[in-house]
Amino acid sequence: MKDSISRFIDKLVAYEGSDTVFNPWRDYDPVLDVSQAAPQWRREQLESYLRARLKQSRYLIVAEAVGYQGGRFSGIAITCERMLLGFHNEVKPPMILPDGIGKRTSRASPLSLNNKQRLEGFNEPTDTVVWSALLENNISTYDAILWNIFPFHPHVANQPLTNRTPTETEIVTGGQFTKDLMALLEEYNGDRQIICAVGRKSADILARQGIAAHALRHPANGGAKQYREQFKAAIEC
Repeated sequence: MKDSISRFIDKLVAYEGSDTVFNPWRDYDPVLDVSQAAPQWRREQLESYLRARLKQSRYLIVAEAVGYQGGRFSGIAITCERMLLGFHNEVKPPMILPDGIGKRTSRASPLSLNNKQRLEGFNEPTDTVVWSALLENNISTYDAILWNIFPFHPHVANQPLTNRTPTETEIVTGGQFTKDLMALLEEYNGDRQIICAVGRKSADILARQGIAAHALRHPANGGAKQYREQFKAAIEC
């Protein structure tokens, strides 16, 4: 019989959005994904990530949606392939997965990639800010779970390597997956999380669900310094 973590991942896999939403744990793109096994690898990486944290996590950090430079290929929220593969300057694979280096699921050949992306995978600046804020505050990376209020990748039609703002319906749907994750945390860890909402949309849906969270400035568009300051204040409350 499957346990609650496996059932949670199965629920993610079952989600079918519009043709402008990519489900990293279900969908396969023959142009962008390196193998038909890519969705399975992303599922395995997410499962390993969650199982290593659910019993000890003290922080839940919830951003808006999966981005093409981050969880779209890593399978882990707010986490880029360059971190998983050992090419990131600050965040190393053992900080993410207990069993070491992750698998690359992005194909190295698309014409839209620059040389560094072809060699090392994608890097997402927002991911770097969120992870480095944990390290700067001496928080074990296994004491925090990163998530997205819409845990799938919304993109512009026919442009899979883009990000778009999730719709209201998508945000509300995603909020249920966040509630499911919080139920997992309560099952494995009790109700003792410090919850941080990264960006206005994440803060809004959590508030509408009656979930108390510290609202943090999104690191993008010049918000990195304010994000770091607000995150530090939130964990010191």
